[in-house]
Amino acid sequence: MNGRLQIGGRVVDDQLIGGEMPELGQNPTLEALQAYVARLEAERGFAGQTVLDKCLLLGEEIGELFKAIRKAEGLSIDETSAFGEVGDELADVLIYVCAIANRCGVDLEAAFRDKELRNHRRTWKPAG
Repeated sequence: MNGRLQIGGRVVDDQLIGGEMPELGQNPTLEALQAYVARLEAERGFAGQTVLDKCLLLGEEIGELFKAIRKAEGLSIDETSAFGEVGDELADVLIYVCAIANRCGVDLEAAFRDKELRNHRRTWKPAG
């Protein structure tokens, strides 16, 4: 996949992420992360998966994250079950979020900024 990628309605240069094998530079932007995920999916054969496929896989990854947190927090666990590390599972969740955003044409940085503008206008009160 060489040339241009569409991220949230904007066409970006996929060279933001490097050569044939995707590489992610230091301090990437969300746009660079989305472009990286698009490239790695193409190279690993996952580009044909639907947004529904990615949503279901994200749900599985969130379950794995919760299991890793249970273990990290010292909660009772099934010792025969496989557990990942919290950081690894968070990275997997981020990859799936980027993949879903790419399929939906969402620029995550713009969406994040827009949402935070709305959040700043809200009033937050403690429960109770």
